[in-house]
Amino acid sequence: MIRTGNPVISIYTEMTPNPETMKFVANKLLFPGKSIDFPDEASAGPSPLAKELFAFPFIKSVFIASNFVTLTKTSDTDEWQDVIPTVKQFLKEYLENGGTVVNEEELANQRKQDANNTIHADDDDVVKRIKELLENYVKPAVEMDGGAIQFKSYSDGVVNLALQGSCSGCPSSMITLKAGIEGMMKRMIPEVQEVVADAE
Repeated sequence: MIRTGNPVISIYTEMTPNPETMKFVANKLLFPGKSIDFPDEASAGPSPLAKELFAFPFIKSVFIASNFVTLTKTSDTDEWQDVIPTVKQFLKEYLENGGTVVNEEELANQRKQDANNTIHADDDDVVKRIKELLENYVKPAVEMDGGAIQFKSYSDGVVNLALQGSCSGCPSSMITLKAGIEGMMKRMIPEVQEVVADAE
């Protein structure tokens, strides 16, 4: 039987700086221009795709962005090579069959309670500049590595960020945070004295 109307999906994998995570890239937009982190199965509510991925016993967390999914495996899972073919096949079939990646309505309800990088009218000048810097400089770089960084708060010179996807729990992400992001923010936004990571 020939299926029509459904594009053929191809999935390829990319290593990330975090050995526990693998980036699965699709030739289709999954969550255009946005990203969402599911650090555990309990948080997967708004994403039918994440729920299905958590059904695999070796999946510890799921991060979905524009055209990729970053998966973190449990530390007792041997090697990515053993499970990659299974995950690729699942993603290919799920997307070819038109499976829902993220339920936008459910997500909107959940997001009302969450802070993120969106600039709000009542943000003070420093917070606006921090969010702009994150959006324009930091986001593109960390997405290449299969992760994301979300603004949490700013107070008394300290910027609090949440690390998501491959950035979460990655040894090199702390170096990136301190050496890269903190250095850039201090240079470009003199009010910033320190950048810290929020333990999700």
